[in-house]
Amino acid sequence: MNTKFPWKGIIREYFEFFPVTEKTPVVTLLEGNTPLLRAGNIIKVLGLNLELYFKFDGANPTGSFKDRGMTLAISKALEEGSRAVICASTGNTSASASAYAARAGIKAIVLIPEGKIATGKLVQAMIHGAVVIQIKGNFDQALNIVRAIVKEYPITLVNSINPYRIEGQKSVAFEVCDQLGRAPEYHALPVGNAGNISAHWKGYKEYKEKGKIDSLPKMLGFQAAGAAPIVLGHPVEKPETVATAIRIGNPASWKTALQARDESGGTIDMVTDEEILNAYKMIASCEGVFCEPASAASMAGIIKLYKKGYFKKGAKIVCTLTGNGLKDPDTVFKVADKPVVLPADLKSVKAFVEKIL
Repeated sequence: MNTKFPWKGIIREYFEFFPVTEKTPVVTLLEGNTPLLRAGNIIKVLGLNLELYFKFDGANPTGSFKDRGMTLAISKALEEGSRAVICASTGNTSASASAYAARAGIKAIVLIPEGKIATGKLVQAMIHGAVVIQIKGNFDQALNIVRAIVKEYPITLVNSINPYRIEGQKSVAFEVCDQLGRAPEYHALPVGNAGNISAHWKGYKEYKEKGKIDSLPKMLGFQAAGAAPIVLGHPVEKPETVATAIRIGNPASWKTALQARDESGGTIDMVTDEEILNAYKMIASCEGVFCEPASAASMAGIIKLYKKGYFKKGAKIVCTLTGNGLKDPDTVFKVADKPVVLPADLKSVKAFVEKIL
């Protein structure tokens, strides 16, 4: 029997757009090709006069958009002879780096803030065999430490300051255009370390330069109110938010995020934890898409801007949902209805069912 795998991962699919050659050892878990889903139910519930789509990057192999950048970063690290990679992480980067390093047969070292990482992300790094170091500090401190380490040891840094990470992550824009048949008018996403909004914009520009699309979207970035250094205009020493993936007080890609905002004519705003959690619950209950809280910042931001009259009627908008809800299951218990406990008999269950029908 001939087994065919039509999708070969983003490097093979968009080979001409990446700094690779046929000699590059491609390390892939077949990332990319994630769903673009029309959010028809939410539009009806909220009465939004928009054409709204979710790009669900939580469907990537390790459950987040980080896999797009990691396939390229690890492939290039292997090509350059690296035997180990290192990163600081709020969770998703460590999960992705650990998985792709395991796939490549090299060691991964991850630094995470103690007690500040969602359980689902921590266990991923652990099971993939990474050396997990918890520091008594925050993400920004962890990033400073790993930056210093790579200056002294032959280890490859795979945070988003690694240019290959941004190269891989730009593939989201390619896929959105291929799936829609054009570029959207707006593209919204959460902003933490700010590499992803920079990557999205880079991808759109490159696709337009190649004649694949005729127009460019306005880029919309949303930070959590408790971790909004770009919006506030200064680093946040002790960032706090329920959206752990974007709990970052001094983004490494701050300048390029501002460039993406300004060049595209978009905006970077902030949303409260309450707004994030409301959107988080709504996306799951209305559309059947379980994303992690940080992902919902994009939808929360769209709702906020819509109320301000920011969008024209019928605007075509894509929201990137960056991570899978299974990454952070504990948050569900804060927002979802609790399970009902009934006696184990048909009469009791029937009586309850009749009440809710």
